[in-house]
Amino acid sequence: MNYRKLFCEHKIVRDLSLVQFIAYFGAWFSNVAIYTMLVDFGSTELAISIVTAMHFLPAVLIAPFSGAIIDRVKIKPLMITLLATELLMTILFLTIDNKSEIWFLMILIFIRMSAASMFFSTEMSLLAKLLKGKPLQMANEIHSIIWSFTYAVGMAISGFVVNWYGVRTAFIIDAIIFAIALIVFIRIDFVVKASIATDKFFELIKDGFRYIKNDKIILHLIFLHSSVGLTSFDALITILAKNEYKYIISVPLAIGLSNAVRAVALMFGPIFISKYVTKQNLHYLLIFQGISIILWGLLQDDFYISLIALFIVGLSTTTLWSFTYALLQDNCDEKYIGRVISYNDMFFMLSCIVTTLFIGLMASLTSIDIITILLGLGFLAFAFYYTRILKWI
Repeated sequence: MNYRKLFCEHKIVRDLSLVQFIAYFGAWFSNVAIYTMLVDFGSTELAISIVTAMHFLPAVLIAPFSGAIIDRVKIKPLMITLLATELLMTILFLTIDNKSEIWFLMILIFIRMSAASMFFSTEMSLLAKLLKGKPLQMANEIHSIIWSFTYAVGMAISGFVVNWYGVRTAFIIDAIIFAIALIVFIRIDFVVKASIATDKFFELIKDGFRYIKNDKIILHLIFLHSSVGLTSFDALITILAKNEYKYIISVPLAIGLSNAVRAVALMFGPIFISKYVTKQNLHYLLIFQGISIILWGLLQDDFYISLIALFIVGLSTTTLWSFTYALLQDNCDEKYIGRVISYNDMFFMLSCIVTTLFIGLMASLTSIDIITILLGLGFLAFAFYYTRILKWI
C-alpha cells in the first residue's frame, strides 16, 4: 500500500483530501492576520496567549456533545453546516476594529474553532469507519501532510498579503476560500453505514466516558496522543516575533516564515520517517522530538539559524500525531468511535491550551529559550512513559 494506491482504491479519501486542502488553507491563512492584528493593537504576551488558547478551548468544551452528535446524526448534512459556520465567522472577523473588541474576536474564534473541531472529529470518525490498519494510518498521514502543506503555504502567503495589503484583505480572501471549500464538499457523494447508537443523547455521553474509563488501553493512548500538544508553538513564535525578531524582519513576515518553515518539515517528515516507525520503537521518535525542541531553544537568538532548528523540530511531529492517532482508532470499538475521537481531541486540545497558557505565563518570569527547553524535556518524559505502557498496546 502506498499513497497513490490508497487514492486509487478509496475515492472518499481523494474527495475529503481536496476539501481538507481548501479548508485548512483558509484556516491558516487568517491566523497571521489575527496575530498581526493583536500586535498592532499593542496586546500583552498574556493576551496573545489567551487568544491563541481560544483556538483550542472549543474542542475541550464541546467534545462530549460533539461525540454524541457524530454517533447519532447523518454525517454529510452535519459537515455542511459546520463548514458554513466557519465561513460566517470568518466574514465577521472584518468587524474587529480596535483593542476594545478583542473580546468579540475571542467569541468569533471560539465559534469558528468549535465548528472546525467538530468537522475534524466527524471526518476522522468517517475515515475510521471506512478504513482499517495501514490504510487508516496512511489516510491519517495524508491528512497531516495536507495540514502541514496548507499551514506552510497559508502562513507564508498570508504573511506577505498582510504585510503588503493589510489584515482586512487577508480576511476577505479567507472567506472566499471557505466558500469554495463549502461548494466542493456539497458536490461530494458518499455513503456510510448508518449509526447504530440508539440511546438518549446524555446517555450516549455517559456511556462514552464509561467505555474509556473501563478500557485502559484507550485511556493510555489518549494520554500518549496528547503529547503532540506540547508542539503548540503559535504563542511562542508570536512572542519571539514581537520581542526579538521585529528588529530583523517585520512581525507578519517573522510569524509567517517561522510557521512556514516548520510546516514544510511537518509535510516532508512522514515521507522519510513514517515507514521506519513501529510500536516497538516509537519512544525513539519521542526522544528525537524532545532533543530537537531543546536544540531550537538554544538557537533562538539568531532568527535565520533558528529557522533551521525549527525545521528539524517539525520533521517528527506529523508522524507522532498520525501514528498515535491510528493506534487509538484501531483499538476502539466502532460503536464508540465518534465519542472516543471527540474525547481524544478534547484531551489533545486541553494539552494545547495548557502549553499555550504555560508559555504566556512563563514569558513574564523567564526567557523564551528556557520555556522551549522545558517543552523539549516534556517529550523525554513521554518517551519514558511510552516504554512503561508498551506491553499493553
